[in-house]
Amino acid sequence: MSKHLLLSLLVFSTHLCAQTALQLAPPEIKRDASGIVTLQSATPDTTILYTLDGADPIAKSNPYLAPIELASGGTLKTRTFSQDRKAMSEAAQATFEPLPDHKPLPTTLVAVTQDRSWPSYDWEKRHSLTSAAVKKAKPQILFIGDSITHFFGGEQFDSYSLRGAQTWGEFYTPRNAGNLGFGWDKTENVLWRLQHGAIDGIAPKLVIMMIGTNNTGNCSAPDIAAGIEAIVQELNKRLPQSNILLLGIFPRGEKPGPQREKIAEINGIIAKLGGSHNVTFLDIGPKFLTPEGLITKDIMPDFLHPNEKGYRIWAEAIEPTVKKLMGEAP
Repeated sequence: MSKHLLLSLLVFSTHLCAQTALQLAPPEIKRDASGIVTLQSATPDTTILYTLDGADPIAKSNPYLAPIELASGGTLKTRTFSQDRKAMSEAAQATFEPLPDHKPLPTTLVAVTQDRSWPSYDWEKRHSLTSAAVKKAKPQILFIGDSITHFFGGEQFDSYSLRGAQTWGEFYTPRNAGNLGFGWDKTENVLWRLQHGAIDGIAPKLVIMMIGTNNTGNCSAPDIAAGIEAIVQELNKRLPQSNILLLGIFPRGEKPGPQREKIAEINGIIAKLGGSHNVTFLDIGPKFLTPEGLITKDIMPDFLHPNEKGYRIWAEAIEPTVKKLMGEAP
């Protein structure tokens, strides 16, 4: 191919992309008197993505699936994307002050969606499918968490392997258990799911939840603990008869370090929730460690996600508590 032809094609491609972007108008942003923000695109068959952390929206930002509660204020940035997310509009931005009697909240408490691993992991689709499946099956035990929980077992809705399926089949399938673990989820994403249909129409005897490890990279321990407490409160409101087995965040990383120290601090805070709000707190993290405090690859190959051996350690460690909270014979 000649340099002239190559240059012409490059110019044409750039012009076409620019033209496509111009056809996508930025979303319209509105906040009502109660602090509810709605986004609307003037272009049909498009996707709206947004952020609340000051970053310009990209193809992996939060999809707009429902109005956003921003009574606490904040800066929202948003863009209109084509459905394949290859073309996008200019960014629109709005900064909202907290409403009277409200104050700014940490990100761990502001319910949002996420698409951090899009397109390989379709968060919106998983939310839709798991919500429908849970409502149909009406599980007696419900697991809630991030990818560590997702990969344990249960009904499969995507191509991600379930690494603890044998243990799940032995301990939880006979008890009609459901799995609401989502890859990449943080506390604010679990809050959004609970507020948008994930647990509607069910009344499990027991909810087993562990969340927060994905927040540890850029959130403080008290803020992460506050997010976990907000999830407990949401569960109390929506599932008032359910017992909650709140697990301490599992240790991560091959050796002790700052992230493990932060996890220990979080667990120390949320341990205080035990004995109230229908909560039993249990920290089984030491079960995954050698006497020297190491995580080995035969339990967590990536030093974060358990394999079948690791999931069996998990199930056996919580089994006496599960039996007690389920009212089963010891």
